[in-house]
Amino acid sequence: MAERIPRQKMPEQSPDARRKNFDEVPLGYPDETAVLEASRCIQCKKPGCVDGCPVQIDIPAFIKAIHERDFLKSIEIVKRTNSLPAVCGRVCPQETQCEERCVLAKKFEPVAIGKLERFVSDFERERQQLPPQSCAPSNGKKVAIVGSGPAGLTAAGDLAKMGYGVTIFEALHNPGGVLVYGIPEFRLPKAIVSYEIEALKKLGVEIIVNRVVGMGETVDSLFDSGYSAVFIGTGAGLPMFLEIPGENLQGVYSANEYLTRSNLMKAYLFPQYDTPIIRGERVAVFGGGNVAMDSARTALRLGAREVYLVYRRSMQEMPARAEEIHHAEEEGIIFHLLTNPVRFHGDEKGKLKSVECLKMELGAPDDSGRRRPIPVKGSEFKIDIDVAIIAIGNAPNPIIQKTTTGLDTNKWGNISVTDGTLKTSKRGVFAGGDIVTGAATVIEAMGAGRKAAMEIDEFIRTGAW
Repeated sequence: MAERIPRQKMPEQSPDARRKNFDEVPLGYPDETAVLEASRCIQCKKPGCVDGCPVQIDIPAFIKAIHERDFLKSIEIVKRTNSLPAVCGRVCPQETQCEERCVLAKKFEPVAIGKLERFVSDFERERQQLPPQSCAPSNGKKVAIVGSGPAGLTAAGDLAKMGYGVTIFEALHNPGGVLVYGIPEFRLPKAIVSYEIEALKKLGVEIIVNRVVGMGETVDSLFDSGYSAVFIGTGAGLPMFLEIPGENLQGVYSANEYLTRSNLMKAYLFPQYDTPIIRGERVAVFGGGNVAMDSARTALRLGAREVYLVYRRSMQEMPARAEEIHHAEEEGIIFHLLTNPVRFHGDEKGKLKSVECLKMELGAPDDSGRRRPIPVKGSEFKIDIDVAIIAIGNAPNPIIQKTTTGLDTNKWGNISVTDGTLKTSKRGVFAGGDIVTGAATVIEAMGAGRKAAMEIDEFIRTGAW
């Protein structure tokens, strides 16, 4: 019986080895292991896993093809609805989406859907590439995409297949958005992102980098240039801070800056790339999400002797993926839970030297459903550090909103869309991903990109708004 076969573990680098390099931690399934794991799928008549997938991959079908050893057929099925399968197989929280809905999960461990998706995408990239996907004949219409993150890339690929001329405008010097500036090499190698983006270019998608829409040109001017619709997928790239004394000391980074310097600007490849970044001996990261885990594990690989993860709630409330927490613990990250920073202290030269913290206890649940942390009086203590990384979330960059007439936003600065759609208050302008929802997951942004492509197509064909 398939349910009696245990879930197959993916080989990984040992903690002692990987904490000293930026190579990918999970090593991928061998062929036989992937086939065995695929045999665990019982091919449900009503597969809940598909309902749990924001891009609606035909999960039973692609897994069945793996079981039959038709790996190219498997990745072809995945790519029908997912433009970035190698990315999703690595960074998506399958445990709370497709795998959570797996029938086997009711009594056993779910099928390793994410690991199997990674397997077939790696097979296609490394051993036997598919021919470029076919596109409908050109319809003569142009669509502009602002931002080349997961939402923008997905919308671009789907629209190109429909026959639209698609141009992506990206502010940074490399496309990929959070995939290249936010997620470290050991979790998502940049070569994989580049491969996925090259596949989109083969569909005819044009990508213009170093172009900040809202400065040299605006959303309004894009329409004047002949675009029939605009999709805004600029994400949530404005860092939030603790707003405590001492945050301006040398050595205090936002996670955005720290990870961008390491990832996109390749500080991790020193001395090949001489990007300045402070390589502290004792580093503290503040936050409990995946970005906090990425920052802490990056600091360790950049040479820190001790790395602390400071989080004001308990492990149970921590929003990071269980796998990322587990990897961080294995690598020796020191967790200071139920702890909140109140002040940074520096030396006479303005360099960070310590952080003052308070112990916390959990009270009643707040609006998020998690128990509210309450300070414990008289529990102050200091941690000696020379680098601090603030990873408590991001807000939307306001440049598009401030330079686009008639574009409504909510109280947090996110672009407002009509209920049930991705239509903004401005005719012909659509928005999706983190710029609408606030910081979420890669696959949720991709789901928004797919939805936007369908709505843009309907708008251009019918003119209905």
